Amino acid sequence: MGDRDCSVQRRNQKLIEEAPAWCLTPELRAEMGAAAVRAAQAVGYENAGTVEFLLDSDGTHFYFMEMNTRIQVEHGITELITGVDLVRQQLRIASGLPLDVNQREVCLTGHSIECRINAEDPGKNFQPCPGTVEFLHFPGGPGVRVDSCLYNGCTLSPYYDSMAAKLLVHAPTRLEAIKRMRRCLEEFALEGFATNAELSYQILYHPAFVRGSCTTAFLDENLAELLDFSRRLEESEGAQ
Repeated sequence: MGDRDCSVQRRNQKLIEEAPAWCLTPELRAEMGAAAVRAAQAVGYENAGTVEFLLDSDGTHFYFMEMNTRIQVEHGITELITGVDLVRQQLRIASGLPLDVNQREVCLTGHSIECRINAEDPGKNFQPCPGTVEFLHFPGGPGVRVDSCLYNGCTLSPYYDSMAAKLLVHAPTRLEAIKRMRRCLEEFALEGFATNAELSYQILYHPAFVRGSCTTAFLDENLAELLDFSRRLEESEGAQ
């Protein structure tokens, strides 16, 4: 089912994910995929699962980190590049039915990106910001998908995960996907509580992200710069 790059993280929690992983050579992709299959076969695993690896800084060696024996938050970007409904396949397995897709039919097409919209304030050390949605507008259009339970008037509880929505895009190339996600974040509007949407928008313009060279340390190393640019942008818009 391909691979994903989840390097843009904060405290080991993913913020932006891509599929396929931009940094892999064809040889490394094949080797990593074969290792993942061997791991699942070794324990007789049968269902949706993700084997996670760490890739060293020179991009030549990878190391097993963990296996998530479940559907993951970012499964949508895999669905977008494969056209396979992973949750549907899980339900078929649970019902004792065979998969309705075989390996030969799985074809990876284009590039997809997901941004997690979390109810937290990056400018206040990512303080959780539960509240009531006073106004909400999600982006739309070709190649755009939104997964969310939000609606105007709903209240986001402080007792659960802060993720409020997922914005996903699919396009023929990575650069087109980046541009499409930028447009989605420009269109996205939510009033009632703070989110990390503006931070994600700034990340999508950062040279390291555009190059596809982000590491898991990216956000820690660039957070002050990203927040400062966002703050100056808000001030300039407020002065207009």
